[in-house]
Amino acid sequence: MSVRLAHTRNIGIMAHIDAGKTTTTERILYYTGISYKIGEVHDGTATMDWMIQEQERGITITSAATTVFWDCRDEKYKINIIDTPGHVDFTVEVERSLRVLDGAVAIFCAVGGVEPQSETVWKQADKYNVPRISFVNKMDRAGADFFSVIEQMKEKLGANPIPLQIPIGEEENFSGVVDLITNKAITWDDDSQGMNYTESEVPDELTELVEEYRLKLIEGVAEENEQLFDKFLADHNSITPDEMRSIIRKATIEQRITPVLCGASFKNKGVQPLLDAIVSYLPNPSDVESVKGINPVNEKEEVRHADPAEPFAALAFKIATDPFVGRLAFIKVYSGTLNSGSYVLNTGTGKKERISRIMQMHANKQNPLQQVEAGDIVAVVGFKEVRTGDTLCDEKHPIVLETIVFPEPVISVAVEPRTQDDVDKLDQSLNKLAEEDPTFTVRVDEETGQTVISGMGELHLEIIIDRLKREFKIETNRGNPQVAYKEALVSTVTHREVYKKQTGGRGRFADIMFEIGPADAGIKGLQFINDVKGGNIPKEYIPAIEKGFRTAMQNGVLAGFSLESLKVRLLDGSYHSVDSDPLAFEICAKVGFREAAKTGRNVLLEPVMKLEVNVPDEYVGEITSDLNKRRANVEGIDNKARYQVVKAHVPLAEMFGYVTSLRTITSGRGNSSMEFSHYAELPQALTDDVIYKLKGYLVK
Repeated sequence: MSVRLAHTRNIGIMAHIDAGKTTTTERILYYTGISYKIGEVHDGTATMDWMIQEQERGITITSAATTVFWDCRDEKYKINIIDTPGHVDFTVEVERSLRVLDGAVAIFCAVGGVEPQSETVWKQADKYNVPRISFVNKMDRAGADFFSVIEQMKEKLGANPIPLQIPIGEEENFSGVVDLITNKAITWDDDSQGMNYTESEVPDELTELVEEYRLKLIEGVAEENEQLFDKFLADHNSITPDEMRSIIRKATIEQRITPVLCGASFKNKGVQPLLDAIVSYLPNPSDVESVKGINPVNEKEEVRHADPAEPFAALAFKIATDPFVGRLAFIKVYSGTLNSGSYVLNTGTGKKERISRIMQMHANKQNPLQQVEAGDIVAVVGFKEVRTGDTLCDEKHPIVLETIVFPEPVISVAVEPRTQDDVDKLDQSLNKLAEEDPTFTVRVDEETGQTVISGMGELHLEIIIDRLKREFKIETNRGNPQVAYKEALVSTVTHREVYKKQTGGRGRFADIMFEIGPADAGIKGLQFINDVKGGNIPKEYIPAIEKGFRTAMQNGVLAGFSLESLKVRLLDGSYHSVDSDPLAFEICAKVGFREAAKTGRNVLLEPVMKLEVNVPDEYVGEITSDLNKRRANVEGIDNKARYQVVKAHVPLAEMFGYVTSLRTITSGRGNSSMEFSHYAELPQALTDDVIYKLKGYLVK
């Protein structure tokens, strides 16, 4: 067991869009013998980008899973790899992948350096305590600068990057790397598509630079261990490569350092040492902290270790639909063993599920397995009701693992089928897509009867509508994108609500006095405080009151948008010994919220995006002028490799179609990236405008 676990790695590949994640993964598949030829993103032949939309657009949309095997220093390792998207609209794929991964490879473009989405995925990895190594890709590109990326990692990410390699040449002169651990130069053979490489002595022109960085590396290693430090003082070259690797591995797993390698995946250079680094420095399932969960029976915390002999526990982190095998659930097995055909308990639904088949995934192809053990990532088939974030476990040893929290959608579009025959089919198809993607939601507008879909951005919803057409054969009409506003109560109001209902016989009665207002700083959702004294409201009715306020928050009084946060302080009340029950107090809270909120000051909140625009110098003036018209707050302009980077915060409502405008202004030479930042108050004039439009009035 320990040998099998020690030789398993569960890793993700993460980066900003276009840094070369999928290209690097394709090289890994080729060099590990999984693919007989190299697939290219720009040709639409990348193995991991198996969706038609991915092949057409040259981007990754879903996180694809694959398993490869790699021989390193005479030992064979199994690596489960998840290639995640770089586009911010699909950040959910990164979030759920990092939740179940043991380690990650962060790829940076040698020209672009640390870009906005690089920062986002780095923060996500910090959130889940995922150890990582870094790979500076595209060293062959004009403007490539390895040491500049190292500095940016320190400044922008707060990381402690430790170079394990030095590039031999840069831009078109990039020919290989010097391994600082072995003190050897590695160069690749172009004729074998990088399959063959040779080790040689360090080039004379790099001797001083290599010696400087190698000495820093050895000194850092020696400081970790008293015996090694004595060896270092006697002769720094006496510390062996294996001793260095052991210390680097320990520091990486403890997240004190981030080892950095470099290469050019597209030119087939640097990938084999990256694979060696994955198995050498990233943790195996038994290296990471054992998972904790709650026993739903006694509400006590329990721990599950990465051991096949323990009770089975796994987390479903992704649901997908395959045209041949139906619904798949990707699971990370934290403990125990699962056999094909066996039953498990889904603690999310409280129901038993039969797992008819277990499969090792390779993009959208599957290899059947009879059994899976702790530490592995596989796909399972046969279940009826499994959702993203559900825990699957042994029936006799139930446990609920911490679920995955996803961001809320920020943009909505109304859709309808072009033919009446597709009405039911559309509902079913959208629900299937919503099962796969927790950041995609579907609802029916009660006033208009329209089906409204919501997601993380324009591209996200565009892909959904494209999938409806291709996968489900449904043609749709869609409205203009709408921003997902929220409401907030910004004044504090005290209110008394008495709910009475007599219908002949037993009636309903509830009486509550409460104070509502803005929640304390940093708190989202409902902040409920029970200050009722002397038993004026029995304790068993308090949860119903809280539930009533929580439900009422879904519809604000201004325009029906949900409230992001609310503070409710329950002060007093009364009850009737016969007519009072939990439902009466729940209804009283709902009615009381609406009546109280009407007397307070309510505002609309709009999503504000963090924007970075890369443009040549001559367009900076036009870009900032255009952003000012869009109500942007321009925060600074940085210089980066012959481009200026304009940083701003801008309301999402002003950014529809911005990519087209940017191309027009810069003659196609500018590019931008945008991600959700926060919600901010909408100016009153625009609030009135939004409310009038929602109520169907014409705005002059």
